[in-house]
Amino acid sequence: MPGVSRRVLDRIGAEVARATSVVRYAPGSSFSPHTHTGGEEFVVLDGVFSDEHGDYGPGSYIRNPPGSSHQPGSGPGCTILVKLWQFDLDDRTSVRRSATDTFAPSVESGVSVQALHENNTEFVRLERWDAGALIDREVPGGLELFVLSGGFEHEAERFDARSWLRIPPAGRLQATVGPGGATLWLKTGHLRDARARFEDAFVRAQR
Repeated sequence: MPGVSRRVLDRIGAEVARATSVVRYAPGSSFSPHTHTGGEEFVVLDGVFSDEHGDYGPGSYIRNPPGSSHQPGSGPGCTILVKLWQFDLDDRTSVRRSATDTFAPSVESGVSVQALHENNTEFVRLERWDAGALIDREVPGGLELFVLSGGFEHEAERFDARSWLRIPPAGRLQATVGPGGATLWLKTGHLRDARARFEDAFVRAQR
């Protein structure tokens, strides 16, 4: 659509795909009404995202389950991190969370968490990491994160705001947080058998 552009980060499939992208809406742009057969989830990175359900500012997390529909757009413009076709087709949970929701201390030192969504295959959350914290985690089901602010180092590589990192199943996250701390969107567990799960969901959706 005019004024709507995207940068694809990850993709499994062709025209219909299990995809992770950064999507930018220019001021005053909109997308035509559509249905998300395989579900959609996104976090607002900047600006204000709008549809008939409401207006959502930076840090908001929206989860539109399979079969849901809307007409999105943005008055002032916005940027979102969006994931398509990454739902269990039986998961019909709708989530709309504001960035003003509180963070709770984690059992992990230097980490506070805001849970966004959880089921038997995935855990989605926002995390704040304290400056200088050392994060060491095994990720048996894989991990995907997007840096909202601040930054860290992992395997001698720097990840600042707007960086994306995916660690495959049975991997390990070993991060050293920078002097300004970090706020991140994270998702775990969903990368195990990702291609097979997408192909199965796509076949089921055609029936």
